[in-house]
Amino acid sequence: MIFVVLLILLALLGAPLFSIIGSSALWGFHNAEIDLQVVAIEIYRLADMPVLLAIPLFTFAGYVLGESQAPGRLVRMTNALLGWVPGGLAIVSLIACALFTAFTGASGVTIVALGALLYPALKHAGYAERFNLGLITTSGSLGLLFAPSLPLILYGVVAQQVSLDTPVSIDDLFLAGILPGMLMLAMLSAWSIWNQPPQHTRVKVDRQEILAAIKDAAWEIPLPILILGGIYGGYVVVSEAAAVTAVYVLIVEVFIKREIPLRELPRIIRESMMLVGAIIIILGVSLASTNYLVDAEIPSQLFDTIRAHIDNKWTFLILLNLFLLVLGMMLDIFSALVIIIPIILPIAAGYGIHPVHLGLIFLANMQLGYFTPPVGMNLFIASHRFNKPVMELYLASLPFFFILLFAVLVITYWPALSLFLIT
Repeated sequence: MIFVVLLILLALLGAPLFSIIGSSALWGFHNAEIDLQVVAIEIYRLADMPVLLAIPLFTFAGYVLGESQAPGRLVRMTNALLGWVPGGLAIVSLIACALFTAFTGASGVTIVALGALLYPALKHAGYAERFNLGLITTSGSLGLLFAPSLPLILYGVVAQQVSLDTPVSIDDLFLAGILPGMLMLAMLSAWSIWNQPPQHTRVKVDRQEILAAIKDAAWEIPLPILILGGIYGGYVVVSEAAAVTAVYVLIVEVFIKREIPLRELPRIIRESMMLVGAIIIILGVSLASTNYLVDAEIPSQLFDTIRAHIDNKWTFLILLNLFLLVLGMMLDIFSALVIIIPIILPIAAGYGIHPVHLGLIFLANMQLGYFTPPVGMNLFIASHRFNKPVMELYLASLPFFFILLFAVLVITYWPALSLFLIT
């Protein structure tokens, strides 16, 4: 008990997360009189996971895209194609942010890269200040359910280490996220149409601008085809798709478009791999911690305790949503994935919840945590980007929060929405 209190104090004082997880695993194995080499073996076991290669490769590709002019081309193309519909510019902003976040994997990059383009444009179009701030702050995390989102891949990696009757495929997660992600986009688009400026005038369809915008973004358009088409066409697996994407983005942005000087590549590689390194070291020690939890039968004991008080799957899902919303307020998504998923996945399986469905419930809830105090990374990045108080941004985000919360409930209680494309 003293050791647990000490770990909590160290965490509150800012000790690195991997050291807290690793220490708890070492202490648990020591008490169980198991050779502590098992922790090193578990970390080394990461090398036997081919899909893990997708994480650094997709992360590098996302960072390169973020440093290039690709965000501007993406906004121009979506505006040319959709700017004529009611609330067109706001819908363009939502789609552009969702697509960009799917590739960069970090919503903060989306706000920094697209905020400078979208915020002035929305303001010029007559949208209310609060609406503009709320839309950009919240839509920075919209792409988490779309391939090749890094949290989707990481969930698959973690879930594959848990012994389940139903295997978890990252390919299935990519497919399963499409409809729930589209639901969130559709609901926010409807809200954007409702909030369009009174003096809004529809932009006429400009065929020349559409062709020019498509030509300008011609090198970025094939990216979703390379990833999804390659994987589901049976030509490549996820790790190979990540390698193709990284090489393609590198060639296009550095050698063809020449928007990133060669001298900047070491900095981009360093910054992207710092994120990857943090994720992998946490993942390594969490695998050891997961093994201890399984050996100690903690998930099954928790399931028995919960089952004694909750015998209904739907009631369990209500409590799970509440727990995940609170968790999202306290932890970043990567830490939450590697710490919590090994614990709740066996419990959810005991209630008959499909692991792919659970993954989308988890990520959809964590998405809300990006703009919910006290951690809410989007709030602080947007505050710095737009020079606005965090509380003002939080209030601006509230309507979007409740819309997305309703979408989360639909995703939770309508499993077919997530599982339709994989069954």
